[in-house]
Amino acid sequence: MRISRWIFAAVLAGAPLVFAVDTESWVHNDKTDFEKGILKNLSLRSNGRLTLAPEFRELADLSVAYLWTMAADSKGILYTGGGNPGSSTSKVFAVDTAGKSRTVAEVPGLQIQAIAVDRQDRVYAATAPDGKVYRITSGGKADVFYDPKAHYIWALAFNAAGDLFVATGDAGEIHRVKPDGTGSVFFRTEETHARSMAVDGKDNLIVGTEPSGLILRISPAGEGFVLYQAARREVTAVAVAPDGSIYAAAVGTKSGNTGYTLAIPTPPPAPAPGSAQGAGPRAGSSLPPGPGMPPPATASVAGGSEVYRIATDNYPQKVWAHPVDIVYAIAFDSGGHAILGTGNKGNLYRVESQLVSTLLINADPTQITALTSGPSGRLFAVTGNVGKLYAIGPGLEKQGTYESEPLDVGFFSFWGRASGKSDLNGGTVQFETRSGNLDRTLSNWSRWAPPDGQQRVTSPSARFLQYRVSLTAGPSGLSPELREIEVAWKAKNVAPVIEQIEITPANYKFNASSILSATSPVPTISLQPIGSPRRTTTALTVDTTSASAMIYAKGFSGARWSSTDPNGDEMLYKVEIRGVKEHTWRLLRDKLKEKYLAIDSTSFPDGEYTLRVTATDAPDNPADQAISTVLESDRFVLDNTPPVIRNLTGTRSGDRLTIRWGAQDSRSIVSKSEYSLNGTDWILSDPVNGLSDASELDYSLSLTAAGTEAVVAVRVTDEYDNQSVAKVVIP
Repeated sequence: MRISRWIFAAVLAGAPLVFAVDTESWVHNDKTDFEKGILKNLSLRSNGRLTLAPEFRELADLSVAYLWTMAADSKGILYTGGGNPGSSTSKVFAVDTAGKSRTVAEVPGLQIQAIAVDRQDRVYAATAPDGKVYRITSGGKADVFYDPKAHYIWALAFNAAGDLFVATGDAGEIHRVKPDGTGSVFFRTEETHARSMAVDGKDNLIVGTEPSGLILRISPAGEGFVLYQAARREVTAVAVAPDGSIYAAAVGTKSGNTGYTLAIPTPPPAPAPGSAQGAGPRAGSSLPPGPGMPPPATASVAGGSEVYRIATDNYPQKVWAHPVDIVYAIAFDSGGHAILGTGNKGNLYRVESQLVSTLLINADPTQITALTSGPSGRLFAVTGNVGKLYAIGPGLEKQGTYESEPLDVGFFSFWGRASGKSDLNGGTVQFETRSGNLDRTLSNWSRWAPPDGQQRVTSPSARFLQYRVSLTAGPSGLSPELREIEVAWKAKNVAPVIEQIEITPANYKFNASSILSATSPVPTISLQPIGSPRRTTTALTVDTTSASAMIYAKGFSGARWSSTDPNGDEMLYKVEIRGVKEHTWRLLRDKLKEKYLAIDSTSFPDGEYTLRVTATDAPDNPADQAISTVLESDRFVLDNTPPVIRNLTGTRSGDRLTIRWGAQDSRSIVSKSEYSLNGTDWILSDPVNGLSDASELDYSLSLTAAGTEAVVAVRVTDEYDNQSVAKVVIP
């Protein structure tokens, strides 16, 4: 066996094979990876292997909306049937293995739900919603063979003696019909629908029900035994494997039964309940009957499907599940593996074990509704929406392709090393790429391009990349097996962005210490998110986010900033300061990791200043590829000089004291003035004009003070918390 590993080197001509730390890779080696792309003539195994799919060829387009059933006679002729919306009759078709088709008969009814062929190659067709079984002669005459007086007939099956069994709903009865057309109720499931049916090698009936999701075995004597109760509501298909084990598929949830729709799209029938002649034995268990069901309509079953295998010793085991696909049919390939026909994406699966399954084919129609095993390992399938008949296998397709979903880097990027792991088995695996800057590939992308002679990807640099892999069988017909694809990429380095610089309140610094107690007497403030309207909350609680929690520290001034790097690179910051009339920036801090900084402003003269913050992505890029960006703050004031108290005077008239003073600040508003009489607590005093809104204010105060001497102290504060104190002694 030849193992291939193909490698495509770096896109950049002459670039060394040393990638920066931000080089990324897409690695596709799992089923969930490949499910996102488009498979054409390829099968996808649950372990992530891609191989050529079985041959899938249309044999006949029968020009009906749905085909729901299929059976073969002893000569290999396939029989199926269906109808069209608005028609009162349905057609039964015969198709030979070469694809030649003919209409065998036309019978009353909107749909044909089941077909069976007896040992004399006579064809039996069951209709819905009329619920009758027609026997069709070789001359095309269709006569009512049996009328079970039921709304629905879901399945037909013959036993070894030639008796025909009819599975029905809404009463969930199984009828047995003799070759002469006389019949009666053979078994009552005590369910609403006997939804699916098969016969095993001992002439036991295997029946799936709705709504309890039962899988029943009914002996030739009419004794019922529940083999398994599925977690799902409706058992849509049952089949007996060559080794005698039973496979059953179940869909629908059992909760919220009201309004449940059976997993079979048929036009709504006119309700015409009837009763069948005779009576038969009931199931041994006492199961409550299911709630009344509405007529079947277009399927809208949520929750996908589960498939169970019941071994010959009756041990049940879930072997397959899918969250979306609905299983309609089960057959077996030449190796005895269960083949599942599903909707509503036309997927055909092979179940190889409890852990391994393969998506064999993705068919164009919406549903694969019935399967029949043919000679030499061939399978046949019929579909709904629209009704066609297909042949599957036994050989493989000669070529198939996988087309990935558009792979989005998020930025303009360079495509790096791509590699694949595959077993060629005498065939070939070819790799192509295309690129673009739209999230859809319908137009305006580059052309598909193979690697050049030096194995470099030739697709132009862009934001999106898509790859296509083609598998071709060798002369022996064996399929290559693709196990993994890896594509490396490196986004173009884009400059960091500093969105905003915010000057924080004066006289506060960022709380770098995590040991500050919530009961600390030091005032703290919590800043709003950067860019929000300036509003701070004073509290004695500790915010663990250092960029938003600040503690009082007289003379400190700070700033914080918001920044992003489109590449997700780590950034470092440099912070500089310059006076308004200065020309040289002075460094405050370099290689700063945090997005905030506080400085002791008392080392700077009072005045207006500007900060400059530089962000660099150097930590995640080579020195010659690192990029920086710069942003300057708005002007801000450093003011550590207290206001001046002027003309402080005090006079007495008996017990009445009159105190007058003025306050002036050179850079900021005088925000507060207080007084204290004879060393008592400080008391606020409003300016003469009533508003603290100017850098120069006058104050006047009248007090009552008995005694021979009074001492009045005044204290004024500017908006930067600078204070001055003075006193006057009044005899």
